[in-house]
Amino acid sequence: MTDSPTHEAITRAHHEEWARVVASLAWRFGDLDVAEDAAADAFVAAVEAWPRTGTPPNPGGWLTTTATRKALDRIRREGKRDAKHRAAEMIRDDTPHTPTGPLTDDRLRLLFTCCHPALATEARVALTLRLVGGLTVPEIARAFLVQETTMAQRITRAKAKIKKARIPYRVPGPDDIEARLAGVLAVVYLVFNEGYLSGAGDEPVRRDLTLEAIRLGRLLRALLPDDGEVAGLLALMLLTEARSAARFSATGELVTLDEQDRGGWDRALIAEGHRLVRERLASGIRPGRYQILAAINAVHTDAGSARDTDWSQIATLYEQLYAVSPSPVVALNRAVARAELDGADVGLAEVDRLVGTLDRYHAFHATRADLLRRLGRSAQAREAYDRAIELTRNPGERAYLTRRRDQLA
Repeated sequence: MTDSPTHEAITRAHHEEWARVVASLAWRFGDLDVAEDAAADAFVAAVEAWPRTGTPPNPGGWLTTTATRKALDRIRREGKRDAKHRAAEMIRDDTPHTPTGPLTDDRLRLLFTCCHPALATEARVALTLRLVGGLTVPEIARAFLVQETTMAQRITRAKAKIKKARIPYRVPGPDDIEARLAGVLAVVYLVFNEGYLSGAGDEPVRRDLTLEAIRLGRLLRALLPDDGEVAGLLALMLLTEARSAARFSATGELVTLDEQDRGGWDRALIAEGHRLVRERLASGIRPGRYQILAAINAVHTDAGSARDTDWSQIATLYEQLYAVSPSPVVALNRAVARAELDGADVGLAEVDRLVGTLDRYHAFHATRADLLRRLGRSAQAREAYDRAIELTRNPGERAYLTRRRDQLA
């Protein structure tokens, strides 16, 4: 069935319907394990049935119905149907509520449930990436720069915590939204990043994930129009996505920002992102992490060519970002800006201070390799390129790094 239309339909359905199926079953049965296992069983059934019967007119409806039956069969086999149903009724909140627009979406309901304050921040993000974003455990582990076993345990513990604490599957009220928003924004951004530079598979980009993240960002923006970080995250994703068509060559190799054909950028997305950035600047409220990142991307997308980039402004913005969100990755990007302003030797000195801290992060070695190349230190640059190639799974990025390494004297 490989490469057949049915296989493509199942792959597309998994990308588009997984979160909806899991959310629907979690809402009905109040059990994440039941929901996830039944959804997986439904996709197995699709692999078996659709080649014979054809792709159904409504794949999502077929999968949800099949998953529901699978869940009920499992509960019957376990002989715990009544107990399961009673447990579900205890944690599913059916009380009337004031309509909240976007939060009637089952996936957002599940997203806010997974981001409950009773869970540790890492657990909220990891669990939601798995159940709402549909990422695999290895993909999530790479996003967090941790081992796969560590991430699998984190997700398992998070689901157990939800069950033990009887966290309700319901539309959040205003207090819940405020408490869970930081985790929700982190989830959406990580889903976007995994799609923008895919960490696994043969495709360098997973637009299903970037578009889903932007969709969730727009829904959050509609829900919280006055929240600066919601607007900042949406602007950041729009300005980044605007460059996607120019990011890979015809052969699938990554094209870096300074080499991209800017005529291929999506000007409508850039204009929308710039409007959001200007709106937040006009508010006079001190910006947060996502707003500063959006402003950095606004500077990049405002430049007609790479040589026109205002690196002084970008360096200043990275200083502001480090003040509100200090991290080794921010320090790495700040070093890149310093290299553009003050020279590769200055940037390399800052990068070398991060040795050990980011040893498993491919972008650290790729950045270091480029700076060493610019300084004529080819042997060391080759070693750094080799390490970056070893750490990245993205085919387009590997092709780019391999070419740059092979061009060394």
